[in-house]
Amino acid sequence: MQTLPSPPVRPSLRLLIALPVIVSALGFFVDVYDMLIFSIVRVPSLQSLGLSEREVSRAGTFILNCQQAGLVVGGILWGVLGDRHGRMSVLFGSIVTYSLTNLACGFVQDVNTYALLRFVAGVGLSGEIGAAMVLVSEILPKEIRGYGSSIVAGIGYLGAGVAYLTVEYFNWRTAFWVGGGLGLALLLLRVSVFESGLFSRMKTDHQGIGRGNFLYFFSSWPQTIKYIRFVAVGVPTWFIVGILATFANEFGQALGIADMVKPGRCVMMIYVGLAGGDLLSGPLSQWLKSRLKAITGLLLFSLMLSTVYLFGGISTASGIYTVCLLAGFCTGYIAMFLTTVAESYGTNQRNTATTSVPSVVRGMLIPMTLFFQALKPTMGALVAAGLLGALVYGLAFWSLSSIDETFEKEMDFVEE
Repeated sequence: MQTLPSPPVRPSLRLLIALPVIVSALGFFVDVYDMLIFSIVRVPSLQSLGLSEREVSRAGTFILNCQQAGLVVGGILWGVLGDRHGRMSVLFGSIVTYSLTNLACGFVQDVNTYALLRFVAGVGLSGEIGAAMVLVSEILPKEIRGYGSSIVAGIGYLGAGVAYLTVEYFNWRTAFWVGGGLGLALLLLRVSVFESGLFSRMKTDHQGIGRGNFLYFFSSWPQTIKYIRFVAVGVPTWFIVGILATFANEFGQALGIADMVKPGRCVMMIYVGLAGGDLLSGPLSQWLKSRLKAITGLLLFSLMLSTVYLFGGISTASGIYTVCLLAGFCTGYIAMFLTTVAESYGTNQRNTATTSVPSVVRGMLIPMTLFFQALKPTMGALVAAGLLGALVYGLAFWSLSSIDETFEKEMDFVEE
């Protein structure tokens, strides 16, 4: 009598509460807090330095762009180090860098020092999310990998809410000190986290292969296009956060809203929404058995809500905050987006890709803000942001149409 094969055994969901997953989630929580704190305190901190309303807008853009430039530099630096020396080296080094710098931000007295410190903070902040996602993706079985990434991102994005509440109850300098202190405290938990088994095995089995080469992504036209497509898919997230939320006070004025729209509250609402969206995106991709379908669906709703935000005739500050919450939820595809990046590259280039892509995405806020500021005087804030949004979302959907599906893909391979 022929014996039927036994059905595959599904991995236990208890693996999702393993120490590396929890510590990675808490690390991303602190990372989001420290990365968003400037957007939240931008106006009050610069006003306390004696800047006028017009100077606050210009100086705020300059400082934010310095931070974003640091994210690009750090994304490449930490990505390369993670593939050459291990995921844990990045998680330790990056958190020390941004924690100490955020402590220093609490003492600034002028714009130039502020900008320099935010650049260094950006360098440190860029290492956390990529290395955390790679570590979790490599230690979890492929059948539940999506759930793990969602937990890391879902818990991590709540850091923005805590940052906002800290500013509500304390002054902006204290908010920076709290962020730096949280980061240093996290180092105590990091000591107990072990290195990725895939990385350790790759070092042993492929000793002669190149690791952590950023230029590899531009070594041929197909590789270049592949990398650019991943960046383009992520850019709408920073259109939502860096444009719609950060300059929400200007959009409120353009819409004729009587009450003052607080950018900090908009940032908080978007990131609370992001937390919910990312917690959903993992189960959604498991149900659809597709990373790309989950990302596409959320991105479509994000586009719709961005349009409502700018051209839906919102007449109250509470209406802006509500749309920000919903837009954040629908932009919560970052967990699946970064998981797709990690699954698309071999172990010897995985950390470089997964760390540098989101950092380049963040860096794209620089041309976006320049585009927005250049068009705003002649077209107005709403039309300028609308044109920018059409470009950003158009490129994202074009890119999604040609990215390979990676659902439950094996990750034990290398790039030759």
